[in-house]
Amino acid sequence: MDKLSIKTDLYIGQGAMDRLTEWKNKRIFIVTDPFIVKSGMINMVFDRLHESNEQYIFSNIVPDPPVEIVTEGVEALGAFKADMILAIGGGSAIDAAKAMKLFAGKLLDQTDLPFIAIPTTSGTGSEVTSFSVISDKQKNIKYPLVSDELLPQEAILDPELVKSVPDFITADTGMDVLTHAIEAYVSTKANDISDAMAEKAIKMVFAYLPRAYKNGSDLEAREKMHNASCLAGLAFNMTSLGLNHGIAHVAGAKFKIAHGRMNALLLPHVIAYNADYKPGYGKDDANATAARYAEIAKSLGLSAPNAKSGVRSLIQAIKQLQKELHMPKTLKECGVELALLEDMRAAIAEGALQDGCTATNPRVPTEADVAQILNKMYQS
Repeated sequence: MDKLSIKTDLYIGQGAMDRLTEWKNKRIFIVTDPFIVKSGMINMVFDRLHESNEQYIFSNIVPDPPVEIVTEGVEALGAFKADMILAIGGGSAIDAAKAMKLFAGKLLDQTDLPFIAIPTTSGTGSEVTSFSVISDKQKNIKYPLVSDELLPQEAILDPELVKSVPDFITADTGMDVLTHAIEAYVSTKANDISDAMAEKAIKMVFAYLPRAYKNGSDLEAREKMHNASCLAGLAFNMTSLGLNHGIAHVAGAKFKIAHGRMNALLLPHVIAYNADYKPGYGKDDANATAARYAEIAKSLGLSAPNAKSGVRSLIQAIKQLQKELHMPKTLKECGVELALLEDMRAAIAEGALQDGCTATNPRVPTEADVAQILNKMYQS
């Protein structure tokens, strides 16, 4: 028996930010990054907040937020005596706010703080997940936190907030959505409910990501990608992820490559690895996971007369999407030196197997398997 819960209230579509007008007499601790403040986007929040509220802006957030920033935020949160946390920004701001909320509960005994997430990128799905990723900059390691205490009570998905996202970030974050959905679909914990969300998210990415990339002002495409990100987040919050993210968490930190881009580099290779035929997996000409990938291919209208062909079609479609988004396809194209790969390979392989996401991968990997995937990623 599985228990499936969707605990976050969603406010979606154009005008969703008007939800902010309903709060009064609150002490709101706002977690964001310097760009949101400097660009003036933060005014979309202030313009809607009632004058009876008091706000504190914590804007020290950096990509892959380190433990030190989280600690600083917890101290500021306690000093301000907040009764609400509002995170506005990309995955880093939302993840940092989640960690602050978690540790404020443990260290300051502030356990019932309402938490609202407002994503300004369409990628992580962090606004509806019980996951947060925090970094140790000294060790070049990312630590996933997993707890239902990290779940926001509300998420506000307004496409107006993502209109100005640059095309290359739109591409990176969009491929993160695709990776979330595909990994959720083949996870060992996949179920009918998560499948429906993941499959819908996959279709939306292929239909709308190129449009959002080519024209950031295309509000329909922006809204669909924002919703796809949320759907994929809901799916993988039920199922967890897989080896793709297990490697990406470690390799992204080691090579200083953006998370979504690292996931995109890995995706064709991890699919090929997971779909590899192993005796005893099924009666088809490929294993049961290959058949799952073929189901995705069929849902996209791709050629899939059998599982093996379906896997091949899906991989080619992903590579074509990367081409449309002008994304690098190899570590070498990302500027990673072969000597650095050779130096880091063993540590990445070890870290990937220890990552919590890898536990639900449909095929159990070895360090040699991860090393081989990294080698193929380098220039193939």
